[in-house]
Amino acid sequence: MTTQETLTATQFKLKPLSKEGVEAAIAKAEQYRLLNQPELAESICLDIQRIDPDNQRAAVILLLALTDQFGQSSSKARTDALKLANTLKDEYSRLYYAGIVHERQGSAALTSRLPGAEFDAYEWYMEAMELYEKAEGVHKASNDDPILRWNTCARLIMQYHLKPRPSEDRTAMLE
Repeated sequence: MTTQETLTATQFKLKPLSKEGVEAAIAKAEQYRLLNQPELAESICLDIQRIDPDNQRAAVILLLALTDQFGQSSSKARTDALKLANTLKDEYSRLYYAGIVHERQGSAALTSRLPGAEFDAYEWYMEAMELYEKAEGVHKASNDDPILRWNTCARLIMQYHLKPRPSEDRTAMLE
């Protein structure tokens, strides 16, 4: 059996990055996100995390790459993104990026056109807004990012006339 046949029949052993290559890999991951290739950015960030598990930039890029895939992949991406947000070192980042996860889940719900998705989108946006308000409470005075994100969610709710799920829908869903 050739090496190629052996590798095809089994799982691959991933090759590690060099520590010296981390900064260049981060730049590539950011570029792949900008090119709308989140799967490539995700893969690069996973490689970075293998040799530098505490790298906050790689964690944030990975989180954003996962949220870029909302609506295209399983709900595992959302769970993984929220887990990553909770591992960030400072409180502001944990709150802000958890807000991003919820906001992007709201946008994915809104574009899904599934029955009831507008109610789901409203709930995701409202949760994001709560997290942005908390982040605003711990942010640096020169950082208005939580305010900008909060305003975006508010505008989307108003633009699409999103409302909470009627209480009779909640009861029917529980039955």
